[in-house]
Amino acid sequence: MGDRIPTGFVTLADVDPTIRQDLRYSTDRNFVAAPLDGYQDATCLLTLPAARALSRAQQLLARDGHTITVFDGYRPQRAVDHMRRWAQDPDQQATKAHYYPRVPKERLFGPDYIHTRSGHSRGSTLTTTDGALLDMGTPFDFFDPRSATAHPGIPPAARANRRFLHQAMARSGFHNLPSEWWHFTLTDEPFPLTYFDFPAARRP
Repeated sequence: MGDRIPTGFVTLADVDPTIRQDLRYSTDRNFVAAPLDGYQDATCLLTLPAARALSRAQQLLARDGHTITVFDGYRPQRAVDHMRRWAQDPDQQATKAHYYPRVPKERLFGPDYIHTRSGHSRGSTLTTTDGALLDMGTPFDFFDPRSATAHPGIPPAARANRRFLHQAMARSGFHNLPSEWWHFTLTDEPFPLTYFDFPAARRP
Protein backbone atom coordinates (compact mmCIF):
# COMPACT_ATOMS: atom_id res chain seq x y z
CA MET A 1 0.00 0.00 0.00
CA GLY A 2 2.98 2.30 0.37
CA ASP A 3 2.90 5.53 2.34
CA ARG A 4 -0.19 7.01 0.72
CA ILE A 5 -3.25 7.61 2.91
CA PRO A 6 -5.84 5.07 1.74
CA THR A 7 -9.28 6.00 0.56
CA GLY A 8 -11.66 5.96 3.50
CA PHE A 9 -9.37 7.79 5.93
CA VAL A 10 -9.82 11.43 6.92
CA THR A 11 -8.15 14.03 9.07
CA LEU A 12 -10.26 14.34 12.22
CA ALA A 13 -9.98 18.13 12.29
CA ASP A 14 -11.62 18.28 8.85
CA VAL A 15 -14.66 16.42 10.18
CA ASP A 16 -14.96 18.11 13.57
CA PRO A 17 -12.51 20.90 14.46
CA THR A 18 -14.13 21.32 17.90
CA ILE A 19 -12.56 18.08 19.16
CA ARG A 20 -9.35 18.79 21.00
CA GLN A 21 -6.19 16.89 20.10
CA ASP A 22 -3.16 16.12 22.25
CA LEU A 23 -1.37 13.50 20.15
CA ARG A 24 1.23 12.21 22.58
CA TYR A 25 2.95 9.71 20.28
CA SER A 26 4.09 12.43 17.91
CA THR A 27 6.03 13.95 20.84
CA ASP A 28 8.26 12.71 23.66
CA ARG A 29 5.39 13.01 26.18
CA ASN A 30 4.65 9.30 26.24
CA PHE A 31 5.89 6.12 27.92
CA VAL A 32 8.63 5.60 25.30
CA ALA A 33 9.87 9.18 25.93
CA ALA A 34 10.34 9.76 22.18
CA PRO A 35 8.21 10.33 19.09
CA LEU A 36 7.11 6.94 17.78
CA ASP A 37 8.05 5.69 14.33
CA GLY A 38 5.48 6.69 11.73
CA TYR A 39 4.14 9.81 13.44
CA GLN A 40 5.36 12.48 11.07
CA ASP A 41 3.34 15.28 12.67
CA ALA A 42 0.56 15.85 15.18
CA THR A 43 -2.31 14.83 12.92
CA CYS A 44 -5.15 12.56 14.01
CA LEU A 45 -6.31 10.31 11.18
CA LEU A 46 -9.36 8.05 11.42
CA THR A 47 -11.63 6.19 9.09
CA LEU A 48 -14.50 8.40 7.99
CA PRO A 49 -17.15 6.40 9.92
CA ALA A 50 -15.08 6.60 13.11
CA ALA A 51 -14.54 10.35 12.72
CA ARG A 52 -18.25 10.93 12.15
CA ALA A 53 -19.17 8.78 15.15
CA LEU A 54 -16.70 10.65 17.34
CA SER A 55 -18.27 13.90 16.22
CA ARG A 56 -21.63 12.57 17.42
CA ALA A 57 -20.10 11.80 20.82
CA GLN A 58 -18.68 15.31 20.90
CA GLN A 59 -22.14 16.75 20.32
CA LEU A 60 -23.58 14.66 23.14
CA LEU A 61 -20.91 15.77 25.59
CA ALA A 62 -21.21 19.40 24.50
CA ARG A 63 -24.78 19.46 25.82
CA ASP A 64 -23.29 19.28 29.33
CA GLY A 65 -20.51 21.74 28.60
CA HIS A 66 -17.81 19.16 27.90
CA THR A 67 -15.55 18.36 24.97
CA ILE A 68 -13.43 15.43 23.87
CA THR A 69 -9.66 15.35 23.85
CA VAL A 70 -8.09 12.70 21.59
CA PHE A 71 -4.67 11.35 22.52
CA ASP A 72 -4.33 8.95 19.59
CA GLY A 73 -6.23 7.75 16.55
CA TYR A 74 -4.81 5.80 13.64
CA ARG A 75 -1.46 4.25 14.64
CA PRO A 76 0.95 2.90 12.00
CA GLN A 77 2.15 -0.67 12.49
CA ARG A 78 5.71 0.68 12.59
CA ALA A 79 4.74 2.62 15.75
CA VAL A 80 3.40 -0.57 17.33
CA ASP A 81 6.72 -2.25 16.49
CA HIS A 82 8.52 0.68 18.16
CA MET A 83 6.47 0.15 21.33
CA ARG A 84 7.30 -3.56 21.29
CA ARG A 85 11.03 -2.92 20.98
CA TRP A 86 10.87 -0.49 23.88
CA ALA A 87 8.92 -2.93 26.04
CA GLN A 88 11.51 -5.66 25.43
CA ASP A 89 14.48 -3.44 26.37
CA PRO A 90 15.06 -3.74 30.14
CA ASP A 91 17.47 -0.80 30.14
CA GLN A 92 14.86 1.79 29.17
CA GLN A 93 13.12 2.50 32.47
CA ALA A 94 13.11 6.32 32.58
CA THR A 95 9.31 6.59 32.48
CA LYS A 96 8.50 3.87 35.01
CA ALA A 97 7.49 6.20 37.85
CA HIS A 98 4.91 7.95 35.70
CA TYR A 99 3.51 5.17 33.50
CA TYR A 100 4.03 1.78 35.18
CA PRO A 101 5.12 2.24 38.81
CA ARG A 102 3.62 -1.02 40.09
CA VAL A 103 4.04 -3.28 37.04
CA PRO A 104 7.39 -4.89 36.13
CA LYS A 105 8.45 -3.83 32.65
CA GLU A 106 8.73 -7.43 31.46
CA ARG A 107 4.96 -7.71 31.91
CA LEU A 108 4.17 -4.77 29.63
CA PHE A 109 4.57 -6.78 26.41
CA GLY A 110 1.92 -9.45 26.36
CA PRO A 111 -1.82 -9.94 26.73
CA ASP A 112 -2.44 -7.19 29.27
CA TYR A 113 -0.82 -4.10 27.78
CA ILE A 114 1.39 -3.81 24.66
CA HIS A 115 0.53 -6.20 21.81
CA THR A 116 2.15 -7.25 18.54
CA ARG A 117 -0.76 -5.66 16.70
CA SER A 118 -3.10 -2.85 17.70
CA GLY A 119 -6.66 -2.05 16.76
CA HIS A 120 -5.42 1.51 16.24
CA SER A 121 -3.72 0.34 13.05
CA ARG A 122 -7.15 -0.46 11.57
CA GLY A 123 -8.05 3.22 11.78
CA SER A 124 -11.24 3.05 13.84
CA THR A 125 -9.78 2.87 17.35
CA LEU A 126 -8.93 5.94 19.40
CA THR A 127 -7.92 6.99 22.88
CA THR A 128 -9.85 9.83 24.43
CA THR A 129 -10.86 11.58 27.60
CA ASP A 130 -13.05 14.49 28.58
CA GLY A 131 -11.43 17.68 27.37
CA ALA A 132 -11.79 19.30 30.78
CA LEU A 133 -9.45 16.54 32.04
CA LEU A 134 -11.85 15.31 34.68
CA ASP A 135 -10.57 12.90 37.31
CA MET A 136 -10.71 9.48 35.65
CA GLY A 137 -8.92 7.63 38.44
CA THR A 138 -5.67 7.23 36.48
CA PRO A 139 -3.88 9.15 33.73
CA PHE A 140 -3.98 8.10 30.08
CA ASP A 141 -1.59 5.24 29.22
CA PHE A 142 -1.16 4.27 32.86
CA PHE A 143 -0.13 0.59 32.85
CA ASP A 144 -1.84 -0.56 36.01
CA PRO A 145 -4.88 -2.65 37.02
CA ARG A 146 -6.58 0.57 38.18
CA SER A 147 -6.86 1.64 34.54
CA ALA A 148 -9.41 -1.13 33.95
CA THR A 149 -12.72 0.54 33.19
CA ALA A 150 -14.66 -1.12 36.02
CA HIS A 151 -11.86 -1.31 38.59
CA PRO A 152 -13.49 -1.12 42.05
CA GLY A 153 -10.58 0.66 43.69
CA ILE A 154 -10.94 4.08 42.08
CA PRO A 155 -12.85 6.92 43.81
CA PRO A 156 -16.61 7.26 43.20
CA ALA A 157 -16.21 10.57 41.35
CA ALA A 158 -13.77 8.98 38.90
CA ARG A 159 -16.11 6.04 38.34
CA ALA A 160 -18.91 8.49 37.55
CA ASN A 161 -16.70 10.39 35.11
CA ARG A 162 -15.77 7.17 33.33
CA ARG A 163 -19.45 6.24 33.01
CA PHE A 164 -20.26 9.69 31.65
CA LEU A 165 -17.65 9.39 28.90
CA HIS A 166 -18.43 5.76 28.11
CA GLN A 167 -22.17 6.37 27.79
CA ALA A 168 -21.60 9.10 25.21
CA MET A 169 -19.17 6.92 23.29
CA ALA A 170 -21.45 3.87 23.39
CA ARG A 171 -24.43 5.90 22.18
CA SER A 172 -22.27 7.05 19.27
CA GLY A 173 -21.30 3.55 18.16
CA PHE A 174 -18.09 2.73 20.07
CA HIS A 175 -17.22 -0.07 22.48
CA ASN A 176 -14.62 0.17 25.22
CA LEU A 177 -11.57 -2.01 25.88
CA PRO A 178 -12.23 -3.18 29.47
CA SER A 179 -8.58 -2.96 30.54
CA GLU A 180 -8.23 0.71 29.47
CA TRP A 181 -10.91 3.27 30.32
CA TRP A 182 -9.67 5.60 27.54
CA HIS A 183 -9.67 3.08 24.66
CA PHE A 184 -12.60 2.89 22.21
CA THR A 185 -13.20 1.11 18.90
CA LEU A 186 -16.01 1.73 16.42
CA THR A 187 -18.22 -1.35 16.58
CA ASP A 188 -18.92 -1.35 12.85
CA GLU A 189 -15.37 -0.53 11.75
CA PRO A 190 -14.81 -0.61 7.98
CA PHE A 191 -11.41 -2.40 8.02
CA PRO A 192 -11.72 -5.01 10.79
CA LEU A 193 -9.00 -7.29 9.41
CA THR A 194 -6.52 -4.78 7.94
CA TYR A 195 -3.55 -3.39 9.85
CA PHE A 196 -2.19 -0.35 8.01
CA ASP A 197 1.35 1.04 8.10
CA PHE A 198 1.23 4.32 6.20
CA PRO A 199 2.61 7.32 8.17
CA ALA A 200 0.31 9.41 10.34
CA ALA A 201 0.69 12.79 8.67
CA ARG A 202 -1.24 15.64 7.11
CA ARG A 203 -2.32 15.11 3.55
CA PRO A 204 0.04 16.82 1.06
